Amino acid sequence: MKVLLFGGAGYIGTHVALQFLDRNDTVGIFDNLSSGLRTNVHEKALFFEGDIRDKQRVVEVLKQGWDVVIHLAAYKAAGESMLKPIKYSENNITGSLNLITGCIETGVKHFILSSSAAVYGEPTYLPVDEKHPKNPTNYYGYTKLCIEENLKWYSELKGLAYVSLRYFNAAGYDEDGRMLGLENNPANLIPVVMEVACGIRPNLLVFGNDYDTTDGTGVRDYVHVTDLAKGHVLAADHLLAGKGSLIVNLGSEEGLSVQQILDTAREITKKPIDTQYVDRRAGDPAKLVASSKMANKTLGWKAEHSSVENIIKTTWRVYQANQKHLEH
Repeated sequence: MKVLLFGGAGYIGTHVALQFLDRNDTVGIFDNLSSGLRTNVHEKALFFEGDIRDKQRVVEVLKQGWDVVIHLAAYKAAGESMLKPIKYSENNITGSLNLITGCIETGVKHFILSSSAAVYGEPTYLPVDEKHPKNPTNYYGYTKLCIEENLKWYSELKGLAYVSLRYFNAAGYDEDGRMLGLENNPANLIPVVMEVACGIRPNLLVFGNDYDTTDGTGVRDYVHVTDLAKGHVLAADHLLAGKGSLIVNLGSEEGLSVQQILDTAREITKKPIDTQYVDRRAGDPAKLVASSKMANKTLGWKAEHSSVENIIKTTWRVYQANQKHLEH
């Protein structure tokens, strides 16, 4: 299989590339290196530097003949999307449409979208399944929903088969230690916990400890990045087998609270991890957990690497390997 990963030098993209390379598929990586790292690109992968907003460059690389295109090149900070909507519309909407229309123009028949649980917004019931109302509470979530809707139309009108993978919270690193590049400016809980453990940040702000949960802190669904990556391989096989378009959640179906993550991180890192409890953030639900029954039924996917211990252990190893670099 020849697979082209847009945004393949980023955190998730690197892990996806490893899964395809492990089975000797041909992997191309297209990235502008704005947040991805050149050092993350595996020596066996083909590398194309470019930006998805540059339609001419996108088409030029697509013309090289690919079985599947995987789109992981979106900006993804929900908070930033509310402050910089133009940045998000130009990249996440215009850039994505360049990829989709580029596939149509060059005869690429199969498309996998890295989507997000952000399309759902505030949960009206749990666990959240694919039928849950789509009502994004931030502009980032809206951009993902917008692309899903375009894919549905292009599928009907132009025969582009697609799988949209709605991730919950990606976490962890490759268990074999093959991926050591850290994300630039992480905004997610676990990398921030690691930065406090490394002494890069003074403390962790926990937004709310009075939720209606077992320990009062917010509960989220964390899925190990290796599980996510395997979902892309299964989605590619599904498309190439002619099984048609699909939208599925990829989540562990297990809720982890902020306090559980902190307790496990303290145990594994042997660091105190200073914490400050502050008021809740507006719009943060107490609990958000996925149903991944559809992914299990249609792709045979399930989260096998997503225990809290494995997520923290694999992440801490990478932060330890980068400790000297982080200190500068």
